[in-house]
Amino acid sequence: MQFVDEATITVEAGNGGSGCLSFRREKFIPKGGPDGGDGGHGGTVYLVGDEALNTLIDFKYQRFYKAENGRPGQGSQMSGRQGDDLYVKVPVGTTLIDVDTLEVIGDVTEAGQVIKVAQGGRRGLGNIHFKSSTNRAPRRTTPGTPGERRELRLELKLMADVGLLGLPNAGKSTLIRSVSAARPKVADYPFTTLVPNLGVVKLDRHAHFVMADVPGLIEGASDGAGLGLRFLKHLTRTRLLLHVVDVMPVDGSDPVESAQLIVQELEQFSPTLAEQPRWLVLNKLDLVAEDERQALIDDIVGRLGWNGPTFQISAIAREGCDELIQAIYRWLTEQRELIADNEDAAEHERSVRERMEQEAVERTEARLAWRRRQKGLDTEAWDDDDDDDDSDVEVEYVP
Repeated sequence: MQFVDEATITVEAGNGGSGCLSFRREKFIPKGGPDGGDGGHGGTVYLVGDEALNTLIDFKYQRFYKAENGRPGQGSQMSGRQGDDLYVKVPVGTTLIDVDTLEVIGDVTEAGQVIKVAQGGRRGLGNIHFKSSTNRAPRRTTPGTPGERRELRLELKLMADVGLLGLPNAGKSTLIRSVSAARPKVADYPFTTLVPNLGVVKLDRHAHFVMADVPGLIEGASDGAGLGLRFLKHLTRTRLLLHVVDVMPVDGSDPVESAQLIVQELEQFSPTLAEQPRWLVLNKLDLVAEDERQALIDDIVGRLGWNGPTFQISAIAREGCDELIQAIYRWLTEQRELIADNEDAAEHERSVRERMEQEAVERTEARLAWRRRQKGLDTEAWDDDDDDDDSDVEVEYVP
């Protein structure tokens, strides 16, 4: 199954049924008067969050969704049947953007959440509504109104508590394999991870959190280089970022320069995301002699000027991983309690999410403007399917 995290669809609500022009005709009642019934309302289109879905692959093959039209009215004051509403299932974490206005229609953040995206047309009135003392045989009716039609941009951002950030081969996939049941591909070459992987980290029966591993970043990722721009957006849903740094890169590069490069790309992609809580995780310490580890750690932290939480681990040997996940769970628990009990903290959380969504809209606007320019230059060579050119790889989300 392909992992598709962006799709464009068209939704159209049902048209309202027209009112009926009819007069009562029965034996011995030659002039029975008007009895035309009303039409039925058109069906409305809704999007519904479904936790069983984790990709927008279905919208790659079906891009048009239409609700049922309302039926026209009939004689004998019979109203037409209302059109059935259409409910379209989308993954939890999907943002809905109107392509024409770039308005964020809604954000599906939980299973079962229902968002109306296209209003059904209003019914037409039959001629029975237009009779009066001076007009006993009205021939006036009203037609049903057309249903709302919209082109929507669906953007999926994976719902995770913790996001892993770092260069290719920093050990992010190894870390998520070590602390969860997720089994992303691990190899000794860059860009082994091509799509995000989700893993549920369990501490005990009732204590767990979700960790997301996205493809590694390279210089220029915020401008579209590598895979970073496509998947950085998945980190905007997380509460905590783990900046994984390889302390002994195989190419001999400086870990401090590598860490600074990631921070720069993060700030260029989203200043709001760069302000989110971030912890430094120094990985692959098993490659360093024990008597040299502390000096290396002090050197990296000092040159970075890092004052935040720092953890030293070896993901492949699982050294320090237990302390890391326990600290993460305690921090997440404290944050949830703070947001639940403190209105200022809750308001700050909402403000951060709104800023991130505004930045996402601005990125979408810039991307669509660029696509329109490309279409104007060469409409035949440009294909709307470019956003669905994804690797044929399954998303790992294992409890």
